[in-house]
Amino acid sequence: DCVREAVSKARAAMTFVVLQGALTATVAQGPERIVQRRHAVFSQALSAVVCGFMLKVYGGLEDPEFLQQLHSVGILAQFEALLNTHTHTLGMAGFVVEVPLPSETFASLPQELKDGSLIRVESVLFNIGINQHQSLAERFGDSSLQERVNQQSGERLRAYCHSLRDKLPHTAGVQSLPDLLSALDRSLEVKKRKNVEVLWIAGTMCHKVNGIRLTSCKSAKDRTAMSVTLEQCLILREQHTLSQKHFSMALDCMRRSRLSWGQMLGCYAHSGFTISGDGCRMENVQKNIGSRKFAFSSVQLLTFPKLYRPPDGTYG
Repeated sequence: DCVREAVSKARAAMTFVVLQGALTATVAQGPERIVQRRHAVFSQALSAVVCGFMLKVYGGLEDPEFLQQLHSVGILAQFEALLNTHTHTLGMAGFVVEVPLPSETFASLPQELKDGSLIRVESVLFNIGINQHQSLAERFGDSSLQERVNQQSGERLRAYCHSLRDKLPHTAGVQSLPDLLSALDRSLEVKKRKNVEVLWIAGTMCHKVNGIRLTSCKSAKDRTAMSVTLEQCLILREQHTLSQKHFSMALDCMRRSRLSWGQMLGCYAHSGFTISGDGCRMENVQKNIGSRKFAFSSVQLLTFPKLYRPPDGTYG
């Protein structure tokens, strides 16, 4: 058994080394390959931001403070990634997108936006790897890229929040930003493995400033499902008085029930409710791989932070 375990660890370590070598070879293929990849990534990121922006605009037409915020400081787009630290991250180029609006919707905008003033999109990316490959990266590899990306995004987020406080000091949620920024700084400085608290604080700040939240992993179906459902339950707890006693039960239901987010919001307070079936994240998995199972193994999940583990019977 000891030999088998040693062989398994050695094989995993060698696999990681091979992956690192493959990455180096890819980068060495030249600027053309990098530019091509940048265009591919940017087109998908831009599409996601546009969709999120449209949802925020239509949801905020009755909120004059939000509409004024769009003109004064722009909108925050926060990307949450759950990728391993050997993943290469590339910047995005400047772009202008024209979003069509019905005339009655356009009439609700501040005069400056009607006159053609541009809405700036301030994008930030926070990445924390959570799976078994991240465990290898932290033990045998280099996490400096992840740390650098998170630090830079923290600085950009701080600048956006300061601009919002200076130009619109009475906006709802602004007063809590200094404490959240301090908490984020502390989390970024802590040398802690799989420090998902960074993602939680950044997500909370994005909600406070009416930003766009975008979450993804490698496939956007498994780890992403764990993160999205956790975020929904955190919102229930912080904004809709979900008790800590029922938090875990609600989290499991989000990951396997037939209830939608809205239905869950309406019935979360009932203690003792049990729900079976498949939730909306299961539907996403079904459409991707034709199976209503998250692509995790029981051994793999041992390396995950506890709150990112699906309930029994939902993976395989």
